[in-house]
Amino acid sequence: MDSDFMNVVARGIADHGVRVVRFEFLYMQRQRASGRRQPPDRQPKLLDHFREVLSQLDVENPVIGGKSMGGRMATLLAAQQPVAATVVLGYPFHALGKPEKVRTDHFVEFDSPVLICQGERDAMGNRQEVARYRLPENVQIEWFEDGDHDLKPRKSSGLTHEQHLTRAIGLVSDFILSRSRNQLIGVS
Repeated sequence: MDSDFMNVVARGIADHGVRVVRFEFLYMQRQRASGRRQPPDRQPKLLDHFREVLSQLDVENPVIGGKSMGGRMATLLAAQQPVAATVVLGYPFHALGKPEKVRTDHFVEFDSPVLICQGERDAMGNRQEVARYRLPENVQIEWFEDGDHDLKPRKSSGLTHEQHLTRAIGLVSDFILSRSRNQLIGVS
């Protein structure tokens, strides 16, 4: 679990009294073992692994979530099985450089609440792009001023990454605790 971003966020959410369970997808584990970057597994394999992790926990209808692709997998899983809610940090609304291929069609397949914490200048879905999308009412987006895909603002904004992470931790914690106490599955 090499992500400083996820380490800080997971620890912060846990400090708010939320049970946080983290895991790495299999390709991430292989990457750690080999020391070389590897492409992600195909979507069905990623979703199967996510389901397997959930099946090992004694939690009914958890709040699930993740960062970027992990968050996207969480929303796809929410469209396939009951969950209390879904949290995404930096949703990849489209692949880098491919804004015409929007990844939101499955959002209409479920009605559980979704919280997306998104940087205003995220290269995989900035505020101007996402404003044009028709998203269901259950999808709530919290925008982070001048934030990138990791919610990090430029120095010239006068804001800090720490401020944005603190805000994200508070929003996510409140969102989870208002729906399903102590039930979050996180993806690194």
